[in-house]
Amino acid sequence: MVISCAEEGASDVAMDSIDEDIVRCVLRDARSTYAEIGRAAGLSAPAAKRRLDRLVADGTIRGFTALVDTQALGWRTEAFAEVYCKGNPTPAELRRELEAVPEVVEAYTVSGAADAMVHLMALDIPHLERAIQQVREARVIERTESVIVLSGLINRPRV
Repeated sequence: MVISCAEEGASDVAMDSIDEDIVRCVLRDARSTYAEIGRAAGLSAPAAKRRLDRLVADGTIRGFTALVDTQALGWRTEAFAEVYCKGNPTPAELRRELEAVPEVVEAYTVSGAADAMVHLMALDIPHLERAIQQVREARVIERTESVIVLSGLINRPRV
C-alpha cells in the first residue's frame, strides 16, 4: 500500500512501507514512545524520531489527538444532516458558519443534491434539536434534512 499525501498543507510525497508502519503505530496509540514506533517500523528510537518528525514537518501527520468516548461524556445522541445552502457559498464560508456550532463534529462538502453533510453529537434530543436549529440559522444555509443515528456499526481509525 502506498499512501500519498495530497491534502491542503501536505506535500505530495509517496510514503514508503516504513512511513506506513509509523503512521499505523501512531494511529493505534498517539502516545507511543519512539522506541515503540521504532520497533513497529524496524528502526532505532532516534531513527524513528527523525522519520516521525519528517512526517509531521511535511504535513503527512497533521497532529496528535485523544479519542474521547462521547458516550462517556454523556453525548449519546447523534445525527447526520444534509445541508442545502443559499446561493453558492465557498467551502471556507460554510466551514466558518459550521465551526460556530460545537455539536458539529464533522462536516463535508458533497456531490449530489445537498451541498454538505454534517455529523452532530448531542446530550439528548432537545440538545440535538437546538444544535440543528443553530445550523439552520447560519446565514449561508437555506435548509437541512436530518436523520438520527440509532446504533453505530463500524468506527475505524482513518488512514
